[in-house]
Amino acid sequence: MRLKAFAAALSLAACLVTAPAPARADTPGAFDFYVLALSWSPTWCRQEGARREAEQCRSSRPYSFIVHGLWPQFERGYPANCVARPPRLDDRLVRSMLDLTPSFGLILHQWRKHGTCSGLEPADFFDTVRRAAERVRIPAEFRDPDRPRQMAPVEVENAFVRDNAGLDRDMIAVDCREGLLREVRVCLTRDLAFRPCPEVDRRACRAGRIEVPPARGG
Repeated sequence: MRLKAFAAALSLAACLVTAPAPARADTPGAFDFYVLALSWSPTWCRQEGARREAEQCRSSRPYSFIVHGLWPQFERGYPANCVARPPRLDDRLVRSMLDLTPSFGLILHQWRKHGTCSGLEPADFFDTVRRAAERVRIPAEFRDPDRPRQMAPVEVENAFVRDNAGLDRDMIAVDCREGLLREVRVCLTRDLAFRPCPEVDRRACRAGRIEVPPARGG
């Protein structure tokens, strides 16, 4: 009997050791800063959007940078999907954001995954997204380029730093994929002031040069 009890105890201990730790419950409003992710639309259309026949890629209006999202961040890592059943977004609110994020699906996804972690109601969150986007001035060379360009990631960063007072290179990161400019990510305090973000900066594109596809064909 003692051997059986000892074996049972060992089995229980093994289960306790190998059982996965419970997932962290991310709490709405508990985060350190924001990342404003600006997606280069021509790259997304070339890599994915055209296959999906996305309206963003078929529109007579060519898009350059669009708002991918405003992401609450920790100093290391980030919260996500903080509300199991987030409130439904009003269609009028979604439509009001299409000038920044020209995709119903992306707006809904960003609200569920990231917006719910802001601790804000939907209207307040999307007002914050708009104010964050207005905080960042897009350099002239990226507003409506009509030809492909080759640039070093640091040149992209420098253009944003040049045109945005108070922004330094440790507050911005360029993301690339398959040799193409994919995103520019700008770090902001909860009050939407520029701030450093070492972890985001470490994940930046390390390519020597990248292509910036044109907004109008080519």
